[in-house]
Amino acid sequence: MAEEPESAHDVLRMGIAYFQSKVLLSAVELEVFTRLARGSATEAELRTELGLHGRAARDFLDALVALGLLRRDRGRYENAPVADTYLDAGKPTYCGGFLTMLDRQFVKWGELTRLLREGGVDYPVEQEEEQHDDMHGDPARLRRFMSAMDAINQFSGPAVAESYDWSGRRLFADLGGARGNVAAELVKAHPELNGIVMDLPAVRPVFEEHVDGLGLSDRLAFRGGDFFNDPLPEADVLLFGHVLHDWSPHLRAKLIERAYAALPPGGDLLVYDVMIDDDRRDNDFGLLTSLHMMLVSPGGGEYTAEDCRGWMRDAGFAETRTVHLTGIDTLVIGGKAR
Repeated sequence: MAEEPESAHDVLRMGIAYFQSKVLLSAVELEVFTRLARGSATEAELRTELGLHGRAARDFLDALVALGLLRRDRGRYENAPVADTYLDAGKPTYCGGFLTMLDRQFVKWGELTRLLREGGVDYPVEQEEEQHDDMHGDPARLRRFMSAMDAINQFSGPAVAESYDWSGRRLFADLGGARGNVAAELVKAHPELNGIVMDLPAVRPVFEEHVDGLGLSDRLAFRGGDFFNDPLPEADVLLFGHVLHDWSPHLRAKLIERAYAALPPGGDLLVYDVMIDDDRRDNDFGLLTSLHMMLVSPGGGEYTAEDCRGWMRDAGFAETRTVHLTGIDTLVIGGKAR
């Protein structure tokens, strides 16, 4: 839980917190960190190379120093270690794709008061799926979304590989698994595993390009389909990772019911998301992310682990348990009786 503000200054700093957010997002857009990964530079050099205006460039760069993302020594700027690792577009650990998505959604937060008064855009349940899937008809938008998901999945995949007992399991299916980053981490960590990624057919070329590049085409297969309406793959374990929060509670329950029906006796369902803590007071990140999901999706929002366990119990799962997954994610496991 965040510390309670104690003074007017604390409240004012909370009010201007979006200042530092936009400085970071603009720095990613301008590729400041990618440029500095090639070597240090002066303000004048960065103005010329990145097309920065002289009025704001110095304060902008020094704000990044104050935020701990850049270092400045004798007039030359360089990346701090965390920026060099996660904000250089040339590295596999790059998180900028996710930040770029947030930057495109930044304006949505101007609609928060309207959301609180009106509930956001009201879509009938039957239109919610269509609205969410619009991006799959736009290849450029689809690739941007995949890049954003890669930034999160680089942490989720290894955590799922370690936090669940995969012994005795031979086949899993990652439902809504995008281009297969999490699936790749699972099969790399567990040589006995093979996997299926199910996503909409438009994702197939992106999946095949990525998995071929990893040399995992013999262990990972793609299944094109709509997980609301098409048959789900038959596998020992099914996963919904960063999927349920895209949908309204009614549709989350529907997906869990479909997963239960598809699993064999003794099979498990793994669900992970940025969940709200069960007491709804200790995880400000989960609550703020829930509001963000409500602003950018017609039915989305975060939920508690107990909410998820309840949907699992209603679907018929005999056992449920909660596991801390990463610094932001929680994993809920549902077991089908043998």
